[in-house]
Amino acid sequence: MANKPIIFWPCILVYRVVYYAYVGTKVTIHCVLHLIRNFLRYLLIGFIVCCEGVYQIVHMIGMILFHFWKYVYFGILAIGLAVQIGYLFLYDHTLRKFVMIMIANHQERLARKDRRLRELEARRREKEALKEQTRLHNLSVVEEAQRIAEEQRREAEESELRKKQFIEGLEDEAAVEAMLEAKPKKTFAQRLEAFFAAIGALPSKIKKVLNSPIGAEKKALREAEKHEALLIDLSKESGEKSDKKILFEYVAKNEDGKIVKGYFEAFSKLEVHSFLISQGFEVYSIRSSKWITFLHGDTGFGSVKIKTKDLIFFITQLSTYIKAGIPLVDSLKILTRQYKNPGYQKVFRTMMYDLTMGDSFSTALEKQGNAFPGLFVNMVKSSELTGELPEVLDDMEEYYTQTEKTKKQMVNALLYPCMVLFVAIVVIIFIMVYVIPQFVEIYSSMDPTAIPAFTLWILDCSHFLRDYGVFILIGVVIFFIIYIYLFKKVQPFRKSMQTVLMKIPVLGDVVIYNEVTLFTKTLGSLMAHNVFITDSMEILNRITSNEIYKEMINKTLQNLSTGESISASFKGHWAFPVPAYEMLVTGEKTGELPEMMQKVSSYYQELHETAVARIKTFVEPILIVLLTGVVGVIVLAIVIPMFNMYNTIQE
Repeated sequence: MANKPIIFWPCILVYRVVYYAYVGTKVTIHCVLHLIRNFLRYLLIGFIVCCEGVYQIVHMIGMILFHFWKYVYFGILAIGLAVQIGYLFLYDHTLRKFVMIMIANHQERLARKDRRLRELEARRREKEALKEQTRLHNLSVVEEAQRIAEEQRREAEESELRKKQFIEGLEDEAAVEAMLEAKPKKTFAQRLEAFFAAIGALPSKIKKVLNSPIGAEKKALREAEKHEALLIDLSKESGEKSDKKILFEYVAKNEDGKIVKGYFEAFSKLEVHSFLISQGFEVYSIRSSKWITFLHGDTGFGSVKIKTKDLIFFITQLSTYIKAGIPLVDSLKILTRQYKNPGYQKVFRTMMYDLTMGDSFSTALEKQGNAFPGLFVNMVKSSELTGELPEVLDDMEEYYTQTEKTKKQMVNALLYPCMVLFVAIVVIIFIMVYVIPQFVEIYSSMDPTAIPAFTLWILDCSHFLRDYGVFILIGVVIFFIIYIYLFKKVQPFRKSMQTVLMKIPVLGDVVIYNEVTLFTKTLGSLMAHNVFITDSMEILNRITSNEIYKEMINKTLQNLSTGESISASFKGHWAFPVPAYEMLVTGEKTGELPEMMQKVSSYYQELHETAVARIKTFVEPILIVLLTGVVGVIVLAIVIPMFNMYNTIQE
C-alpha cells in the first residue's frame, strides 16, 4: 500500500475491508454449519442409543416375565405330578388297578398278534383249497373238451356218410351235368341289374337281420363254436407248460355280458382259461404271438407304470378294503373294475393270479416290473413281517400325497413363467420375421447414412431369421435331443449338469430343499417300519435321480460296512445343509433317527414351499418387463428412422 499512489489508498482500503469481511463471513457460516451438522448427528445418535436401551430394557422385562410364568406353569405341573404319584403310592388299590390295566393291555396285544397269526394260517389254508379246486376244475375242463371232440368226430363221420349216399343216389355224371345245364344262364345286363337291386335292398336286409332273433342266434352259435374250438385246443395242449410266463391275448364275455379283449401272463393257455373262468368270464379265444408280446408286453411298447395320482388312489382304496375285512384278492378284483385303463387291469389281474398261486403280496408287486415304485414294494415286504399292512398303506398314501404336492408346486411355479417366456419368444419371432420385412422397402428409399446402426442391425437379424430360421429350429431340436440323451445315458454329464443347477444362487436352494425333503422323508418312513439301515440306503440309491446324493448314499454304505456312523458321509458336504446334518447326528446319538428325519423333512418342505413361492413372485414381473423391453426396443428401432424421414420431408 505504501508503494501505491496515495490516490488509490481509499480504494485499496475499501477492497481489503470487503475482502476480509467476506472471508470472515464465509468462515463463520462454515463453522456454524459444521456445528449444526455435528449437533444433529450426535443428537440422532443419542436418540438411537436411547431407543436401543429402552428396547433392550423392555425386551429384558418381557423375557423375565415370560420365563417367570413359564417356570410357574412347569412348577405347577411338577407339583401336580408329584401329588398324583404320592396319591398312587398312598393308596395301594389304585396302584394295583393301574398295574392290572397295564397287564390287560399287554395281554390284549398278545391276543391280537395270536389272532393275526391264526388269520394268516386260515388264509394259507384257503389258498391251498383254492389251488386244489383249480386243479379239479382243470381236470373237468379237459374231460369236457374230450367229450366235445368225440361228438364232433362222430358228426363229421355221419356227414361224410350222408354225402356219399347222396352222390351214389345220382345216376351218373351226365345226369349231374344235365341238371347244371338246365339252369338258365343270365346275361350281363341282367346280372348288372340284379347287382344294383341287391345293393339297394342291402340296408333293409341288414335291418331285418338285426331286428330278428336269427342274427342273435347266429352270433350265439358262432360264440359257442369258438368256445368249443377253444376247449378242443385246451384238451390238445393240456400237458404243455412253458418254463417262463407268456403273454396271452384273450377274448371273453364278462359278468355284465360285454365282450372284452385283454392280456394276461401265465405259463399255459389252460391256466389263463382256469383263472378267467374263476373270475366269472366266459372265454372264447386265447392266443399268443411275438407281436402280442412286443406290443403289449412289459419289455415292448406295452410296459405299464402306474402314475402317482393313480397309485395314491390304489393305496387308499386297498387300505380301506383291507380294514373292512375284504380279502386281498377280492380287493384287487374290485379295483380292477374301478380302473378303465387296460394296462392297469392287466397288472391287477396278473397280481390276482400270482396271489392265487401262493405268492405273497410283495412278490406279486415285484413281479410287475416298473409298474410299482421300489419304495412301495419294500415297505409292503416289511409290513408282511410285522403284520401291519393297513398302517403301512396309510403311511405310503401320506408319503406319496406329500410328494405329489411338492411336484405340483414346482410345476405350478414354473408354468406361468414358461408360458410368458414362450409367448415372448413367439412374439419376437413374429415381429422379426413378418413385421419388420414390411418396412424394408420404405427404408430402401432412404439414405443409408440416415438410418441408425441399431436399426440396420435389427434388419440384418430379421433377414437372417427369414433365411436360416428352419435351420436354426432344426439345430435347436437336435441340441435338445442330444442334451436329453446325454442327461439320461451319460452319468458324468448328468452329474455336472445337476451340480451346476444346484449351485445357482436361488434356484439351487429350491433343488437342495427338495432333495433333502425326499431323502429324509423316505429314510424316516423306511426306518420307522423296521427296515434295516443298509436296505434303506440301497432303496434310496435306487429311487433317487440325483447323482450327488447317490454318491453320498454309496459313501454311507461304505462307511456302514467299515463300522462308521451314517452322518460321516454327510459332514461338511455342500449339498446337505448344516441343520439337517446336526439333526441327523442328534438322531444317531439319541436313537430316534426316524423321528428326527420326519422333523427335518417337514422343516425343509416348508422352506421349499417358501422358496418356490418367492421365485414365482420375482420371476413373473421380471419376464414381463423383459418382454416389454425387447418389444419396445424393436419398435423404437423401426419408428426412429421414420421420424427422421418425416423431418427430412418437412425440411
